[in-house]
Amino acid sequence: MQQFQQYIDGAFSDGAAQFESKDPATGQPWALMPEARAEDVNRAVNAAERAFLDPEWTNMTATQRGKLLLRLSDLIAENAPRLAEFETRDTGKIIRETSAQIAYVAEYYRYYAGLADKIEGAFLPIDKPDMQVWLRREPVGVVAAVVPWNSQLFLSAVKIGPALAAGCTVVLKASEEGPAPMLEFARIFDQAGFPKGVLNIITGFGPDCGSVLTSHPKVAHVAFTGGPETARHIVRNSANNLASTSLELGGKSPFIVFEDADLDSAVNAQVSGIFAATGQSCVAGSRLVIQRSIKDEFLARLKEKAGNVVIGSPQDMATEVGPLCTLRQRDRALDLIDRSVAQGARLVIGGQVPEGAGYFFPPTILDCTDAPDAPCVTNEFFGPVLSVLSFETEAEALAIANDTQFGLASGLFTRDLTRAHRMMRGIRAGIVWVNTYRAVSPIVPFGGFGLSGHGREGGVEAALEYTKTKAVWLRTSDDPIPDPFVMR
Repeated sequence: MQQFQQYIDGAFSDGAAQFESKDPATGQPWALMPEARAEDVNRAVNAAERAFLDPEWTNMTATQRGKLLLRLSDLIAENAPRLAEFETRDTGKIIRETSAQIAYVAEYYRYYAGLADKIEGAFLPIDKPDMQVWLRREPVGVVAAVVPWNSQLFLSAVKIGPALAAGCTVVLKASEEGPAPMLEFARIFDQAGFPKGVLNIITGFGPDCGSVLTSHPKVAHVAFTGGPETARHIVRNSANNLASTSLELGGKSPFIVFEDADLDSAVNAQVSGIFAATGQSCVAGSRLVIQRSIKDEFLARLKEKAGNVVIGSPQDMATEVGPLCTLRQRDRALDLIDRSVAQGARLVIGGQVPEGAGYFFPPTILDCTDAPDAPCVTNEFFGPVLSVLSFETEAEALAIANDTQFGLASGLFTRDLTRAHRMMRGIRAGIVWVNTYRAVSPIVPFGGFGLSGHGREGGVEAALEYTKTKAVWLRTSDDPIPDPFVMR
């Protein structure tokens, strides 16, 4: 059985304990992972603080930091196939997606490598003639980054990249469910030439690892991706250290299709939005909001596509839908489907666990015309389950789209440009994809409204999340300071 180690202060070591990681395609253990507990967390945070205060890092120019990030991006690109194999093995995400996504992850580090020496301050036209005032952007300090199992290398890149570009240091907690790709990434990072302690990578469980990390008094910022309930714990923990937080949480994204849409493109985009990555994506287009006049035709096309999806080993490049990451996810999906059908939702296709080993689950469609408040409509599955709602008017479509506590992503398909602009303005979501879906770029901010969290990842805005503004006042007069009892 393969064994992995944690990465603290530039060295690899075993954790306080070990735990087994299971292959989702077989349900069998395949590796031993290091379990970090309070002592390991303290070592990691102390190492990050020491590195943050060390002149080797603090005196490094932003351009030099950028060059290190550029070296890291090259190493990721070189090692992308190996990283993809580990992510597929430990999470069940299909190899055709991990291979493409991890190769693109290198571009995120390249982007922040270029941005490192472009985080600018400002000169203020102050209203006092004997003063000059300017603003500096300075790193916040030690960052605790917490990522879920799905797309760990991508979700960590949008934290590590901007944090290091800004001059922070990082302790990253990989998910205990599938940490292999991040622990392997640590070996690649170690080759890039960063000072020891700038990045530390651990994994472990909530009470003994996650809670200790996010409440640690030396942590200045917590960057978290995951579910709203865990986010609430993190916000409560941050009351102990008054750390700032950026939270990228779940979604129940609407996928809106008007009758004038290109149906071939819309169907393919809907397949990508809900069945790709086995639906295990925070931006999954899990609510199809379809104009009633084309509902039957659209559902017929979608059902045919869903029925022809290739389900199989995630290691096979021909596979289109692999297993869910955990048995718990599959049990949750079955429970939500059963309760939704009991409330009037109609099962169009799927919904049954296939025979054999592993945590496989087929593409599933639920027609919720007679059950618009069913659990499948309001709850995030994190699986390949689509809920279908219909509308007559544009106003009704917008009302359905916004009838959710979440607000991460949305899709809109129409050929009517003026309608598209009206809908763009009205949809309460951090991302609106028009006539496309599930497109990302390091240049574009990513984040949501409501229970989908706050803060942004990607783009310049993400780098600013890891800085604080310092105001510097310089008196330029040689005259004696006037009355000391009067504020200037």
